[in-house]
Amino acid sequence: MASSSHQEELHEQADQEDEEGEDHYDQHADQITVPLLQPSGSPEEGEEWEEAENSPVEQVALTVPVGDDPTTPVLTFRMWALGAASCVALSFLNTFFGYRKEPLEITAISAQVAVVPLGRLMAAALPDRAFFRGRRWEFTLNPGPFNVKEHVLITIFANAGAGSVFAINLVTALRVFYGKPTSFLVSLLVVLTSQVLGFGWAGIFRRYLVEPAAMWWPSNLVQVSLFRALHEKERRRKGGTTRTQFFMVAFVCSFAYYIFPGYLFEMLTSISWICWIFPTSVVAQQLGSGLHGLGIGAIGLDWSSISSYLGSPLASPLFATANIAAGFFIYIYVVTPIAYWFNVYEARNFPIFSDGLFTATGQKYNISSIVDSEFHFDANAYEKNGPLYISTFFAVSYGLGFACLTATIVHVLLFHGSEIWQLSKSAFQDRKMDVHTKLMRRYRQVPEWWFICILVASAAIAVFTCEYYIEQLQLPWWGILLACALSIFYTLPIGIITATTNQTPGLNIITEYIMGYLYPGRPVANMCFKVYGHVAPRQALAFLQDFKLGHYMKIPPRTMFMAQVVGTLISAFVYLGTAWWMMDTIPNICNTELLPAGSPWTCPYDHLFYDASVIWGLISPRRIFGDLGTYSAVNWFFLGGAIAPLLVWLAHKAFPGQKWILLVNMPVLLGGISHMPPATAVNYTAWICVAFLSGYVVYKYRHNWWKRHNYLLSGALDAGLAFMAVLIYLCLELDNITLNWWGNASDGCPLASCPTAKGIIVDGCPVHN
Repeated sequence: MASSSHQEELHEQADQEDEEGEDHYDQHADQITVPLLQPSGSPEEGEEWEEAENSPVEQVALTVPVGDDPTTPVLTFRMWALGAASCVALSFLNTFFGYRKEPLEITAISAQVAVVPLGRLMAAALPDRAFFRGRRWEFTLNPGPFNVKEHVLITIFANAGAGSVFAINLVTALRVFYGKPTSFLVSLLVVLTSQVLGFGWAGIFRRYLVEPAAMWWPSNLVQVSLFRALHEKERRRKGGTTRTQFFMVAFVCSFAYYIFPGYLFEMLTSISWICWIFPTSVVAQQLGSGLHGLGIGAIGLDWSSISSYLGSPLASPLFATANIAAGFFIYIYVVTPIAYWFNVYEARNFPIFSDGLFTATGQKYNISSIVDSEFHFDANAYEKNGPLYISTFFAVSYGLGFACLTATIVHVLLFHGSEIWQLSKSAFQDRKMDVHTKLMRRYRQVPEWWFICILVASAAIAVFTCEYYIEQLQLPWWGILLACALSIFYTLPIGIITATTNQTPGLNIITEYIMGYLYPGRPVANMCFKVYGHVAPRQALAFLQDFKLGHYMKIPPRTMFMAQVVGTLISAFVYLGTAWWMMDTIPNICNTELLPAGSPWTCPYDHLFYDASVIWGLISPRRIFGDLGTYSAVNWFFLGGAIAPLLVWLAHKAFPGQKWILLVNMPVLLGGISHMPPATAVNYTAWICVAFLSGYVVYKYRHNWWKRHNYLLSGALDAGLAFMAVLIYLCLELDNITLNWWGNASDGCPLASCPTAKGIIVDGCPVHN
C-alpha cells in the first residue's frame, strides 16, 4: 500500500475537492501507486524491474483502477450460472432482433446491469457450506459477497452473446433467398468453425494488441467505468450524486424515452423536415431524407440509430471522430452529389442512395432468372436480361472499401512498423511496461500452444466440412487455407486500428473480390469464403478486446480463456437454433414482396449479404468491376488507398512541428463510412454531433464531469434502450398492437428513392421528360 504520508496527502486533496464541489472516491484508484508484483519469469540477478507507471493514455489513466486483490474468488457457481444465462439470453435476443427492419443490438451492458441484483441476491440466499473440505480443492455455492471479478467474467459470457454470428447471414441467404436446402448439421459446423477459428489469431497477436499500453481499446472503458460505479464505494458531498445514482437516473431516462422512437413516435429516428416543405420535389427529398438520401438537415433523436452502426459516440476518441466526420462529409456532400448530377455510370437512372440491384432502366433485377438448377451462374440468361447495375453511391462505397484495405496496410507499416518490429524481437523481455501489464504478470498466462491447437482443429474441421458437403457449400478445401492466409495477414493491422480508434475496417469486400475472381459463378462458395475470411479476424479482435478488458480488471488469463471458449460455443448453438426456428415459423421472413405491409421482418443485413453474393459470387467481379464490367475504374481506389497514408507520412516528415498531421488517420477516414449501406446519412450526422459534443466540448470545458460520467452515460443509454425495446416487443408487437399515424410513417420522403433521368419509369415515382 502507499505510505502513510502519501495517504494523508491524498485525503487532504480529497477534502479540498469536496470543498470545491467535486465528489471523490474513497479508493483514489487513479492516484495510488501500488507496489510492484514480481512478474512470472523473474529477471536475472542484478536486474531490477522498472517502477510501475500508469497508462500513458489519459482516458485509461482516468478510468481504469490500478489495484488488484489476487485472493478474490473468480470461478464461482454464481459466475457460471449467471454467465451462461446472460450468454443464452443475449444470443437469442440479438438473433431475434437482427431480422427486424430496424436491427437492434442488445449489448453486454444490459446484462452487466441486470446481473448485479441477481448476483447479490444469490450471495445473500445461497448456503455457504463448503464441499470436499480438506482435499486439494473445495467447492461452495456461496464464497462470499458478489465481487467485481465474478461480474467481469459474467460480462465476458454476455459479450459472446452480444457479438453477432456472421455465418447466420449465410444460412439465411441459402434457405430464404436462394431456396437451397441445407441441413442443420452442416450449418452448425460452419457456424462453430468460423466462430472458433479466431482464437488462433488472438493467441498469436496477444503480445501486440493486449499488453502494450498504447493498444487501449476505447470501448472497453465504458464497461470498466460501469464496473467501478457498481462495485466501488464512494463518499458523496451533501446534495451531490454518486456515480451509481447518476447511472440509475440516466438508465431510467433512457428506458422511459425509448417508448417514443421505439413505438409512439417512430419518426424521431429521422426528422427530415426538408421533405415536409417540398412534398412533391424529388431533388429536395433526395437531399433532405435522412434514411434514403443525403440527410441534409435531418435530425436523429433515437439512440438506437445513433449507436447501432458506429458504436457508442461517447466512446470515440476525438481524432477518430474528426476523421470519420471528414470522410463522411467528403463522400456524402461532395463525391456523391457530383457523381449523381453529372450522371456518372448512369447514376440518375437509379436512386441517389441505394444498395439495390437494377437493370439499365432502373427496375429491380430478377436474380432468380440467372441462377441455374445447380445454383451456378447462367451466362445465357444474363446476356438475355442485360448487365446488372448498382447505384453510383453503392459503387463508390465499394471503392472506398478497396481503398481502406490498402490504406490499412500502408498506414500500419509507416506509423507502427518499428514498434511491431521491436515487439517481435523483445516480446516484452526488455521493454517498459505500464502498471496493468506488470500486475497481470503474477498470473499464469495461457500457453500459446492452446490457441494453436484450437486453430489447427477448427481449420481441419472446416476443411472436412467444405469437402464432404461440397454440393451444399461449393467451397473447395483450398478456400479455407486461403481464408486463413488472409486472416493472419490482416488481423494485426486491423487490430491496431481498432485498438486505437474504436473503428474496425472489414475484410468482407476483399474476400468477396478474391473468391469472385478465383471461383466465379458460385455464389454459395463466395459466401462461405467470406464467412471464414471475414469472421476469423473479427472474432480474433473480439477475443483480444475481451482479453484487454480482463487485463484492465486483473482477471487471471486462463480463467478468461475458459469463459471465452464456453461462451463462444453456447452462443453459436443459440444463434443458429433461434435463426432456424424463426425461418421455420415466420411466414415469408425476409421476403419484402410477400410480407404484409408494415411487417418488421425485412432482414436488412441479410439482404445486403445476399446482394453481395450476387455481385461477387454469382455474376463475378470481372463482369462488374473487371474488364467485362461497367465499374472497372473503381479498382483505382486500391492504388489511391495505398498512396493516401504515404502522403500523410511525407507531410509529417516535411513539417514535423505540425502535430495535427499525425492525427490524420487514412484507414479511419476512408473506412469510417464503410457501414453505408445499410447505415444511412442520419445515423452518421447524429453520431458525429454527439461524439463531438462529448469528445471535445464536454471533455474540454467540463473535464471532471466527463471523467466521472461520460462512459457511465453511454452504458446507461444502451441498457435503458435495450430493456424498453424488449418490453415493447413482449407487450405490444407480439400481439400485433400497432399505431398507424403520420408520426409512425418513415421519414416522410417517399420520393427520395426515385430516379431523375428522363424516360425512366418506376412505380410510385414521377416521370421526368
